Amino acid sequence: MKTINLALGIHNHQPVGNFDFVFEEAYAKAYKPFLEILKLFPSVKIGMHYTGIIFDWIDRTYPELIDELRLLADRGQIEMIGGGFYEPIMPVIPDYDKLGQIEKLNRFIHEKIGVIPRGTWMAERVWEPHLPQTLAEAGMRYTILDDTHFQYAGLQENELFGYYVTEELGFSVNLFPISKKLRYTIPFQDPEKTIAYLREHATEDGNALAVFADDGEKFGIWPGTYEHVYTNQWLEKFFSLLEKNSDWIRIIHFSEAIETIKPLGTVYLPTASYSEMQHWALPVKSYRDYEQFENDLKQNKLIDQYGIFVRGGFWRNFFVKYPEANRMHKKMLRISRRLHQLQAPANPDDEEIADMIHTAQNHLWASQCNCPYWHGVFGGIYLNNIRYALYKEMLLAEKFLDVIDHGSSIAWHTVEQTDFDADGSQEILIETPKLNVFFDSERGGTLFELDYKEIPMNLADVLMRREEGYHEKLIEFHRQEEAKKTETKENDSGEIASIHDLVLSKEKNLHELLINDSYRRHSFIDSFWNDDVTLDCFYKNERENIVTMYGPCASDILKKEKTLSVRYTSAIRMGDQDVNLSKIYTVEPGTSILNVAYEIMNASGKILNTFFGTEINLTLLAGDADDRYYYADGVNVTDKKLRSKGEWEHVERMGLVDGWQRINIQLNYDRETRVWRYPVETISLSEEGFERVYQGSCIIPFWNLRLNSGERWKLNIQLSLSREI
Repeated sequence: MKTINLALGIHNHQPVGNFDFVFEEAYAKAYKPFLEILKLFPSVKIGMHYTGIIFDWIDRTYPELIDELRLLADRGQIEMIGGGFYEPIMPVIPDYDKLGQIEKLNRFIHEKIGVIPRGTWMAERVWEPHLPQTLAEAGMRYTILDDTHFQYAGLQENELFGYYVTEELGFSVNLFPISKKLRYTIPFQDPEKTIAYLREHATEDGNALAVFADDGEKFGIWPGTYEHVYTNQWLEKFFSLLEKNSDWIRIIHFSEAIETIKPLGTVYLPTASYSEMQHWALPVKSYRDYEQFENDLKQNKLIDQYGIFVRGGFWRNFFVKYPEANRMHKKMLRISRRLHQLQAPANPDDEEIADMIHTAQNHLWASQCNCPYWHGVFGGIYLNNIRYALYKEMLLAEKFLDVIDHGSSIAWHTVEQTDFDADGSQEILIETPKLNVFFDSERGGTLFELDYKEIPMNLADVLMRREEGYHEKLIEFHRQEEAKKTETKENDSGEIASIHDLVLSKEKNLHELLINDSYRRHSFIDSFWNDDVTLDCFYKNERENIVTMYGPCASDILKKEKTLSVRYTSAIRMGDQDVNLSKIYTVEPGTSILNVAYEIMNASGKILNTFFGTEINLTLLAGDADDRYYYADGVNVTDKKLRSKGEWEHVERMGLVDGWQRINIQLNYDRETRVWRYPVETISLSEEGFERVYQGSCIIPFWNLRLNSGERWKLNIQLSLSREI
């Protein structure tokens, strides 16, 4: 009789900072019912991976689930799989953080479940060739990757029914290839199709090994899957079929496979992730070209033969595609280096310092959670609450390091001119006990990070509106009224569409909000314009009649006894007129105030008649919440919500309030001003379809200037932060 081995794996994860109700839903609809069904089939063995984020939440909220895992592990039905505690993309964090995160999750599993993992889950299956050394040093004997990784190395599908050995500098680790076919049949297609696939690849010698490993959220959280998997009993039917066919399907753990089956050979894998991820990493045009090319191969029935030569981008290019992700990443690395340097000379007998370093380390590791550093079919970087959480973790780590470095002083400061984001240009970074203010000298001397450490929060974390490769699908969706045709429901065959194939929209007419920005959403982006320009020109990014100073600026750092200043100067030509602009940012250590002083000079030989304004992009996370709102002294603010759009006149003081965290961002102008405001909203994909996400609010104070030749005009804007609301 022909037989086959089958190794099964489930990966459960939620991001740092995800809402508690999301954890609750995932627990109720996926994590708990999956184990309840699994317990009914004791012969079904599964490798289980939970990230430390979920383990922490379960341990606090439903500790009985951990007791169940321990019971299942004791009877050999589940094998616990390790990994980075906070689910980092392993190749893009330092080696000492890789080892620390793996050890932290191993320790938790050993203490709570009584076993030590022998294998590791790679977040998003992102692989780079240097990883075997770190995994081996961490005591990991295996990891699980996609079959596409192996195909990119030249292996054929029939060579992937087993596992391989790879090494780096003599450090070896075993690699299991996940079947893409099984990822798409389980749990979306009739269980019989999986059984038929296994029967097709069973062998006389019984050494063939098929591998399935994928997200546990597929079993209850993805659209339509709870009804499909549990109400309609897909999972019970699948497990029943595995038991019914146990005479020729041998279910084994990954560690068991290493002990009982010889490896198929040695392999050296290129950089890779699963094929969809590599598609998502491509720039927009390449994203669409890839999609078209792959469709052409499918239509011409060439994909099976040549598909292994079709691959998308490199995961790290998300840092190019989304500069906001790059800056988060480089900030994380900066803190990691600072922490690592502090650890070396630390006195182990100083318990207070050791505790602070340990706490800072955990906050840093939490900030390495991969979710907001990329985007695909899930929200990822577009979810402002996830970015907020990572910045918060980084800033909490910094607060402990600040105390170690500076003690209780409230007057310390640092100023540094450095290539912060590794783009070849210098940024200027000012750090004080209460604020971090970071400036981009290559982009108009703009402010790109404003950290209010008392919360802590990056108030300047506003994502720009940009074109995505999948936006064409949204336009087509509305054009053809696809919503009626693509409802998430089972078809007559009892199958359900994969999330990768669905086209859903959470609101009507979202295609009308597809607006792409020309500039990153920094603050104090300075522009000049004429009477033809309206608020909608800024909102819709119709900037033909707007002259924006967004290029390289001359800069110098001014230090006084009690203040630090950064001065930017630039010259701009508007038609046949020349204008010189000076902008000086000033911070006083120990305060939460940023002063911005402007001086504009008409350097041409005739009268300058223009409007001047500056775009200030800030976020308090929620655009519609009643406890987040605008105020403006002396103005009848009829719509206070941060998602509102409109104009105010005669403003000298205004602000934004967050009642949840008690934040008051106040803007004071020493000249009466008109103010435009509008919400910055992106349209992106999530598990539930296309959605609108509030990223922040753009505030544009502006003035009408009439300057004679050589005349100067001055302005001071004070941005102050407080907890008084």
